[in-house]
Amino acid sequence: MLVSQGVDAALAGVLGLLIGSFLNVVIYRLPKMLERQWAAECASLDGAEPAAAEPFNLMVPHSRCQQCGHAIRWYENVPVLSYLFLRGKCSACKAPISLRYPLVELATGALFAWCVWRMPGQFGGLAWCGFAAALIALALIDWDTTLLPDDITLPLLWAGLLAALAGFTGVSLANAVWGAVAGYVSLWAVYWLFKLSTGKEGMGYGDFKLFAAFGAWFGWQALVPIILMASVIGVIVGVALKLNSGLREGGYVPFGPFLAGAGFTAMLFGPDAILRVAGL
Repeated sequence: MLVSQGVDAALAGVLGLLIGSFLNVVIYRLPKMLERQWAAECASLDGAEPAAAEPFNLMVPHSRCQQCGHAIRWYENVPVLSYLFLRGKCSACKAPISLRYPLVELATGALFAWCVWRMPGQFGGLAWCGFAAALIALALIDWDTTLLPDDITLPLLWAGLLAALAGFTGVSLANAVWGAVAGYVSLWAVYWLFKLSTGKEGMGYGDFKLFAAFGAWFGWQALVPIILMASVIGVIVGVALKLNSGLREGGYVPFGPFLAGAGFTAMLFGPDAILRVAGL
């Protein structure tokens, strides 16, 4: 039994490495795709003809070096191994390749292996693999662009409800539905209280949808520990950035990565563990 489970986890880890490579594409391209879409919509509202542009999506064009335009060959795109073989540099211009790429691949592989090893049933493990992949993409997209795309948050929300219906999460469908409702409404209320009292927007609507997705995956009972953990992580990172003068213009730090960090904590250790650590 343990041998079979170990083999499944190892295969899931390999799959995670491949998915992690794809997530790097999603993290880079999806915000640019959205920007193009918004620009085209604005142009159509103005009555202007949309400018001709080359196809740009998650599949085309093929990956290229951002410095010299060198087309990345298949053997230069093997997860982790290609980075090590190339010594972290483009094979053509020797420009450095961000360490983030292999780290995302390794993190995704490790999380996939953990999900299949720990979660009950093959389908349940795969469901949580999807949850982990979505969180990685959302956290890094939000960190880079302050966007939490509906293309990921809404499928994640619906997937949580379906996973509850299928019995993959251990959360009843009723608790998942009420968790989604409570997750969205709670941050929506905080948003408007902050805006009405300060005239500023403290978070975006993507945060509401992500928190609603957590409610669907973990149930409404998990929302308090998750938001508590997200706030603690946010304070620690925010103070560290301020001490190192790393805050962006306006002192704004996106909340999505901290929500994602709390989501990972709840997945790995359980929402109750967060409350135990906090002494509650």
